[in-house]
Amino acid sequence: MAKGYNAVIASNPYVVGSFACIGGALFGSDISSMSAILRNAEYSRAFGNPDVSVQGALIACLPYGALVGALAVSHLGDRLGRKRTIILGGIIWAIGSILQCTAHDRQSLAVARVTSGVAAGISSAIVPIYQSEIAAPSIRGRIVSLWQWSIAWGMLIQYFITFRCSYISGPTSFRIPWGLQTIPAVILSLGMSLFPESPRWLFSQGRMHEALEILADLHGGGDASNESVVLACEVITWQAHFEREAGPKSFADLLKPGVFRRVMLGVSLQMWLQLSGMTMMMYHVAYVFQGTGLPGRRGNHNVAFTIPAIYYIDRWGRRPMLLTGTCFMGVCLMLIGSLCARFEHWGAIDGSPVWVAENSATTRAIIVRYYLFICSFAATMGPVSWTYPAEIFPMKVRGKAVSITTVNWTFSFILARLIPPGLADITKTCLIFGVSNFAGMVHIFFVFPETKQRTLEEVEDIFTHGRPFSRRKSENAVPDACG
Repeated sequence: MAKGYNAVIASNPYVVGSFACIGGALFGSDISSMSAILRNAEYSRAFGNPDVSVQGALIACLPYGALVGALAVSHLGDRLGRKRTIILGGIIWAIGSILQCTAHDRQSLAVARVTSGVAAGISSAIVPIYQSEIAAPSIRGRIVSLWQWSIAWGMLIQYFITFRCSYISGPTSFRIPWGLQTIPAVILSLGMSLFPESPRWLFSQGRMHEALEILADLHGGGDASNESVVLACEVITWQAHFEREAGPKSFADLLKPGVFRRVMLGVSLQMWLQLSGMTMMMYHVAYVFQGTGLPGRRGNHNVAFTIPAIYYIDRWGRRPMLLTGTCFMGVCLMLIGSLCARFEHWGAIDGSPVWVAENSATTRAIIVRYYLFICSFAATMGPVSWTYPAEIFPMKVRGKAVSITTVNWTFSFILARLIPPGLADITKTCLIFGVSNFAGMVHIFFVFPETKQRTLEEVEDIFTHGRPFSRRKSENAVPDACG
């Protein structure tokens, strides 16, 4: 066993990969808490009764900070390593949660949410990289998909916490849920100290023997002579040697032929993720339910329908899941928009004009399609959108490239600012997002290659040479670092 690591922790990639997902649960808890307090009277009084535009600005502070944090990973992930960067993200989130809990006006709340956003951006960029680098090819999609599942769990748990606290009188009804987010952040930062560093990052730093010990623990039961461990070590060593010979790392590497194409694939996938309409449905679902006359919703369907995605992503593949998801989500949104257009009735709630369901049958139809939309996302695009960018880049630029592909935070920021006023016309909003899902489906069909069941090094070779390393290794001398 690797020195200093607990036997169970170091030898089980599921335990290693899933613990890092606490960062995703934190992000999910923010989505749920902000959605749940939109109609909280104590929250409104404490922050000067913000209208939908101001509320949109406050919500947008988190994705703004997340964009900064994600871009910072381009340096932090390579300099500090994957593990220490995750620990840093947990520390920053704890600080942001404390600041949110003690915020006394809109300005201090905005600063607190930007701080939490930085942590969310760091985690969203570095955790999928860490997971993909410690997982075997046969389970890599499953491990990285746990990130999306953790987001769903964070949303569900925080919903029940916020719902229960809503019965408390005074500002503690919304401050307690914010403050409780500090606990998992501290657990994440302290707990990650017990987990191994990414073996691929260690190889890139020339720390071969440490990397070999960790590979043996994760994939060979502690036996460094295990066939799968020796093969993985050989392939990673060859790739690290090749990339060191190519020169120092820089952002210019992202513009090189082959790499730039993959950057565009990662960026566009994250763009389609946001343009799917999921941000609208989750952050601002309170406004949607307000129009139907229902008080709220639960997120257990989101958790439940991510499970089949985790189980089948390495069997079905990335492309089929993306194509199926964008198709179903587009259909659901088009149906919601059509129902709203056919049975629309304008009314006023709290002095603001909103679309109101005309009858109970229309209400039921809209809610059913809303849940089908969420389930479609959870079972398809949600998990794949984090898995695919983390596995398509060469080790040399993986940290920088994945941080760039988290441009989804840019779209999240823009949509958070634009969607609340847009919900005044829910018909157009749903139809626009429905069309964008179909556009994403066409783009994915013609441009995105399949990557399932390949090592990260084989994926690199498929993009650059059209065939995996295993068919070329005899053509190249591999440095011996595995003995």
